[in-house]
Order: sequence, then C-alpha cells, then structure tokens
Amino acid sequence: MEGNTQKDNSNPIAESQQPSRFYHGTKADLKPGDLILPGFNSNYGKRKKAAYVYLTQTMEAAIWGAELALGEGAGKIYLVEPTGPIEDDPNLTDKKYPGNPTKSYRTQHPLRIVGEVTPWQGHSPEQLKAMQEHLESLKQLGIEALED
Repeated sequence: MEGNTQKDNSNPIAESQQPSRFYHGTKADLKPGDLILPGFNSNYGKRKKAAYVYLTQTMEAAIWGAELALGEGAGKIYLVEPTGPIEDDPNLTDKKYPGNPTKSYRTQHPLRIVGEVTPWQGHSPEQLKAMQEHLESLKQLGIEALED
C-alpha cells in the first residue's frame, strides 16, 4: 500500500506474543522502522480502503503478494513485525485452504518493517500470467480478492 507508512521508534511487542518470522509482499519502497497501516487503498481488487494489513509466514505467499500488487516497479518482500494481535486471513483459510497451510494472516494494527528479503526468486512468466488470468476470471464473476 503506497503512502501508508510512518516512522515508529517505540519498543517492539514482547517476543512471547509473536515469536515467528512474518513477511509482507508489496511494491512500496519502505525502510526498517516504517509502518504499514490499515486504512489506505488496497494494492488489490477495486483498491477500496483496507480495514486490514496482511502478512504471511511463507515466502511463497509473500512472493505472490509482491508480484500481484498494483503499482509500478519491482515487487519487494519485507520482514515485518505485527504491533498487535493477528488473525487467520479468511480470504484464504475459510474459502480455499482450511487449516491455514499458507500461514496467511491479517491485522488491524500496523506492521513494522524490520528488514527486506533480498534476493528472492519470483514465479515464471507463465505462472504469473496464469495467476493473473485466474484472478481476472474471479473478478468477472464478482469475486473480490480482499474481503473485510
């Protein structure tokens, strides 16, 4: 999400609360300490105001996020730290992958950038085209990528 960052120098949340590594794929140019906030136009679908920000524990899901995000430039994958509670992403867990094997989550709290993953290997042009065509067919059926 472009334009939805701010600096935060507060202490990170307790490690016992969020001990795992999380990723966020986007095209936004961010730096450690920046925050990704809900309430800005989404990188996906109709670009409506997003009530949540999304994160994952898998590089595969982060790569798709980086590759499919709207905007110019190369996709980026950031290491992020949630600043509040997270929940399973119902767009994936309830509809496609019961049990959350993609380890995809969402939160209404900011994500703090703690680093960037470089280098990373994207999908082949054929895989990317197939995913974009699939998402377009869902769009034609009136199915949005994000659901709040």
